[in-house]
Amino acid sequence: MDDKLLSIYLNDHCAGSTAGLEVARRSLKSNEGTSYEPYLRDLVTAIEDDKRELEGLMETLGIAVARFKQIAAWAAERAGRLKLNGQITGYSPLSRLIELEGLLLGVTAKRLLWRTLNEIADHDPRLAVTDFDKLIARAEEQMEGLEEHRLRAAAEALT
Repeated sequence: MDDKLLSIYLNDHCAGSTAGLEVARRSLKSNEGTSYEPYLRDLVTAIEDDKRELEGLMETLGIAVARFKQIAAWAAERAGRLKLNGQITGYSPLSRLIELEGLLLGVTAKRLLWRTLNEIADHDPRLAVTDFDKLIARAEEQMEGLEEHRLRAAAEALT
């Protein structure tokens, strides 16, 4: 196994989890007091858990977290806030829809990460200690919940 390529791959996903976590936290804050709040609160916790799982795996593999990628991901998420949402300032129903779609894309990528690592675990005993089936199932549950909430947000925003 090429540890250099694995390091790049895992750091790219770790950076993506940083951006996704920032989007989830922002969405939670923007949706306080709405019917979306309980789901988003649980989602933030789940994304935090998954990020810790990835960072722990990286530590086990002896792969350092690339701080510059973390900073770049954080900055990209902040820049993404400048997207027009149909209002001059503030949060709109379109903001919620775009955030949920972005989170769904991120969780889909996370599921692909876990599936990839599960596939190559037979070739690297360092990966065999991780329960990828559990992580894949958790990502699939997150995807289902995001899709349910995304469809509701789409109806609210666009009809």
